[in-house]
Amino acid sequence: MLLKRRDFLFGLAGFSGTLAISSCTNSQNDATSTDEASPPEGGMPDKIRIGYQVSANAELLAKALGLAEKAFTDTQVEYINFSSGRDVNTAMASGGIDVGLIGSVGVAVGIAQNLPYQPYFIHSVIGGAEALAVRNNITSLNDLRGKKIAVPFGSTSHFSLLRLLELENIPENELTILDLQPQDLVAAWQRNDIEGGYIWYPNLPKLVDNGGKILVTSAELAERGVITADLGVVRQEFADKYPDAMRKYVEVLDEAVNFYRQSPEEAGQQISKELGISPEESLQAMNKLIWLTSEEQADAKYLGKPGNVGNFAGVLEESAKFMVTQKNISSAPDLKTYQSAIRNDFL
Repeated sequence: MLLKRRDFLFGLAGFSGTLAISSCTNSQNDATSTDEASPPEGGMPDKIRIGYQVSANAELLAKALGLAEKAFTDTQVEYINFSSGRDVNTAMASGGIDVGLIGSVGVAVGIAQNLPYQPYFIHSVIGGAEALAVRNNITSLNDLRGKKIAVPFGSTSHFSLLRLLELENIPENELTILDLQPQDLVAAWQRNDIEGGYIWYPNLPKLVDNGGKILVTSAELAERGVITADLGVVRQEFADKYPDAMRKYVEVLDEAVNFYRQSPEEAGQQISKELGISPEESLQAMNKLIWLTSEEQADAKYLGKPGNVGNFAGVLEESAKFMVTQKNISSAPDLKTYQSAIRNDFL
C-alpha cells in the first residue's frame, strides 16, 4: 500500500494544476548559538547547526537514531528545535542555523524575501498527516461559514486551508481564521475557543481524541492538485563552503529513509520519543507522509539534477503567486529565480 500511495503522488507531481510543496512550520526555541562555522578542515566544519521540527520525517528519525553524530565524527552536531517555518526563516536570516526544515510555502516566501538559503532536500511529501479537524456539529465544508478556525500562519496547513476555501468558493471573510502555533491551537481547542484547526501530527490526534473529527486531509487536497511538502534548506554560504558536509548529511537522510522502509515498526519505536506519542501512533503518522530518497528526488518531477532543475521550482513559484493573492507577500519572483535557488548537486 505504501508503494502504491507513493506512486500515486509521483503521478500527481506532474499534474498541471496549481501545486504547493511545503509544510509544517513554526519555532519553539530560538537558535541560541550564532557561531559561524569555522574554516574547513578536510571539507568539514567544526559544527553543523540543524534547525529541525517535530514532524514524522526522515530528519527527525535521523536525530532519534543518532545518525548525524555517527557520520560527522569530527564535527559537533547541534540540533535546535523550531515549531514553525516562520521562525526557521528568522533563524536563517540571522545566521543562527546552517540547515533547517521549512514547508514549501514558507520556502517560497523566504526566497521571495531574498533569504540567503537554498532548498536541497524534500523531507516528506505531506498526505494524511496534515488535516482539518472540526467539532462534531460541523458536517460539511459549508458549515465552516461563521466558525473560528485556527492554523499556524505561513505554514503548509495555512496554504492548504486557504486553497481549500478557494476550491469550495467560500470567502475567507465568512469565517474567522486565527493564527495560532500548534501548542496554542491545541490549548484553544481544549478551551472550546475554536471550532476547528488545520494542523499536523503529533498535534492533529489531540484534536480528534478530544471531541473532534477529520473533515479534510492534505491527501484529499493532493487529489485536487494541491500538494504540500517539507523541504530542507541550507544557508548558501554554508553550502558553498562545505559541499562535502552537505553530501554527507544527505547520505544521513537517505539512511533514515531506508531504515523506515526496511524496518517500519522499529522506526516508529525510535521516532516516538521525539514525537511524544506511542510507537503505533508514530508509525501511523509516518505512513501518512511520503518519504523520498535523494535518488528519487533527483527526478525531473522534483529537484532534478545539476543543469536540469526539476519541477519543484515551478511549484514554489506557484505557491508564491498564491501568497501574493492573499497579500502575505507583495510580489512573487519569476521562475528563473526559483530555479536558481534549487540546490540539487548534493543529491
